[in-house]
Amino acid sequence: MKKITVIEPLKIDASKPKLRVAAYCRVSTASDAQHESLEAQKSHYERYIALRTDWEFAGIYYDSGITGTRADCREALQNLLADCKCGKINLVLTKSISRLARNTTDCLEIVRELISLNIPIIFEKENINTGSMESEMLLGIMSSLAESESVSSSQNIKWSIRNRFMDGTFDMHSAPYGYCWNTDKLEIIPEEAEIVRLIFSEAISGAGAHTIAKKLNLMEIPTRKQKTWSSSVILSILKNERYTGNALFQKTYTDDQFRRHANHGECGQYFAAGCHQAIISQEIFDTAAKIIQQRADEKNITGGDKKYQKRYAFQERFFAVNAAVLSSGESTAVMRNMQHGHVPHIYGINVCVPCFFSGMMISGLLSSP
Repeated sequence: MKKITVIEPLKIDASKPKLRVAAYCRVSTASDAQHESLEAQKSHYERYIALRTDWEFAGIYYDSGITGTRADCREALQNLLADCKCGKINLVLTKSISRLARNTTDCLEIVRELISLNIPIIFEKENINTGSMESEMLLGIMSSLAESESVSSSQNIKWSIRNRFMDGTFDMHSAPYGYCWNTDKLEIIPEEAEIVRLIFSEAISGAGAHTIAKKLNLMEIPTRKQKTWSSSVILSILKNERYTGNALFQKTYTDDQFRRHANHGECGQYFAAGCHQAIISQEIFDTAAKIIQQRADEKNITGGDKKYQKRYAFQERFFAVNAAVLSSGESTAVMRNMQHGHVPHIYGINVCVPCFFSGMMISGLLSSP
């Protein structure tokens, strides 16, 4: 006679609340292959969480096409952390340390923040549970390796891009307004090209970016994204050398902290002449550039400065007296807090607000050196 052993079912304490478990997924690019990887991660965690009777599904948070070197630019990750702070999540799952962060500082800060909330993170690939680890040493080492891998990959990509800059084979990811891609070449869109020529014509005639944008909106001409025109969009067109048929590469660069900056000579640049058909001549482009610079000089605007500095008579002296009044308490009308909706704004030196000065103060303002 066969011997039968009865396996008793697991006893689950029904009175014990289930853990609210969420998963975080990320892929670096928006390619089809990466999209499939993201979908696979999401499906895996949906099944994995559902198999545990002591777990309750709290959602899947995912960032697509975003680097892991910076945590502050990943919306889904920030939403996950916010929900953790609100008590909506008790446990976080993720594939690996590199999925959470490729920056050691960010990784440790996130882990410490969640540990302070008594919320552990489980890294599947490394088999690390932050709720039971004895120290941060192993996590720090693994995170440093992930960051080093990202730095190495970034350097390889930069090297490849620089080589393509030098041999003229680098392709822009998106076509500027007025152009479209035809295989590997930029081709002119006649209707949009006419708008580009109109923008340069108006600029050369003395119209400012705001005036040009207002005119295009009144003409009911939409942007490529079917939105209204703004002065910043107009300026970006007027400053884009690609409308002359040329291209300047590496206008921006990324520093060691993976932050992007405008390139003002910190890194080399590469100029490709006659790489596609021009919409305007170089002469028209240079003329528009001179007029833009002239308007900036008149308003004393330089790169990185705030607008309209030292534009009006006695402005510097007024600000000095303004500060003196505030410190002495003679008038509270120089700077005041104003509220729009629920967002407070402090109006400072570049905004005209009611000011009350005594005759002595005005006399001092005009006579001071």
